[in-house]
Amino acid sequence: MTPNQKAFLEMIAYSELGSALLKSSDNGYNVIVGSTPAHPILFHDYSKHPRQLIKLRPTLASTAAGRYQLLARYFDAYKLSMALPDFSPHSQDLIALQQIKECRALDDIEAGKFQSAVRKCAHIWASLPGAGYGQHENNMENLQAAYKQAGGTLVVSQKDDL
Repeated sequence: MTPNQKAFLEMIAYSELGSALLKSSDNGYNVIVGSTPAHPILFHDYSKHPRQLIKLRPTLASTAAGRYQLLARYFDAYKLSMALPDFSPHSQDLIALQQIKECRALDDIEAGKFQSAVRKCAHIWASLPGAGYGQHENNMENLQAAYKQAGGTLVVSQKDDL
């Protein structure tokens, strides 16, 4: 994994979970949707996706879990297609990288085109700006700061990041 890829994954985890929840868990890898820093909901068996259906509000329930808040149904598909043995941190990272690849954002990440990469991945992660899922979306500036803090590099000119 390249430094920019690692930084982008760090940014997604920060966006999905927040720094406090990352610190109060196994770096986010064992977090179940609906968790808060004050009330983390954690799983401890990485052999499989936890598959807990959590009702978030009257019209929304989710099985999202892990550092990148992956739904159980998507884990099933990736586990099969990628021949993954479990829901370990390594498997979660591999799935997230595969999702980024499917969004055609890996080249942008490597080129330091952060905003372009985020826009391409927004439909995967509800917390990214422009996702449009009706859930909280983080702003681009905060996410870019998290990416840079994690060691990610950017193109020199913002106009090159379109």
